Amino acid sequence: MCQRGDHSCLYSCALRGGRKIELRGKLIVFEGLDFTGKSTQVEILAKSLREIELPVTMTREPGGTKLGEAVRKVILSRENMDLLPLSELSLFITCRAQLSAEVIEPALFAGHVVVSSRFRLSSLAYQGYGRGLDLRLIEQMNEIATSGRQPDVTFLLDLSAENALERRGQESDRIEQEDLEFYRRVRTGYLDLTRGDPSVHLLDATRPIEEIAAGVLRHLGL
Repeated sequence: MCQRGDHSCLYSCALRGGRKIELRGKLIVFEGLDFTGKSTQVEILAKSLREIELPVTMTREPGGTKLGEAVRKVILSRENMDLLPLSELSLFITCRAQLSAEVIEPALFAGHVVVSSRFRLSSLAYQGYGRGLDLRLIEQMNEIATSGRQPDVTFLLDLSAENALERRGQESDRIEQEDLEFYRRVRTGYLDLTRGDPSVHLLDATRPIEEIAAGVLRHLGL
């Protein structure tokens, strides 16, 4: 319970629909197709939280650790176009397990707000809906890799597959090279998997960066 004049407590809490969200020690994740601006929104939110003196840990998937960044290169390299879906999933799970144990859990325990670009939902959408792997298998692997950790808040940056690919540059990586139908399946996955989930907030990724960021802050009551 916040005491009158306890500004540090006020800074670490937000009100949304009468529901109190303790931001310290919480995991906030940005999800969505490639090219939706997740990394940008992670940086903007982290900056905003630090401005009100909240400790913040930023991270990303794949990556976020020494091992994760090395595996990231394997996953995204266009030299590995023949990577099997199950092999791809296993590499993502490896990164996630290392990130969870080495970065996310210690930061949350220390009271940090952890802000991540991607987490376990990405594998369900990309390797499940996109690659056709069994969703139950993916969720079992997610549970093991994260010790059951779920995001406290997920911001899903929604963009049509057509609009996403219009943003694709010439230096796209192995996954970004996928075709329109793949991205349509992944988007369908994101929408199916999050429908009715009160912890997920849908954001229109066609809107200007500043407008999206303002929507994030409003949702958190900041």
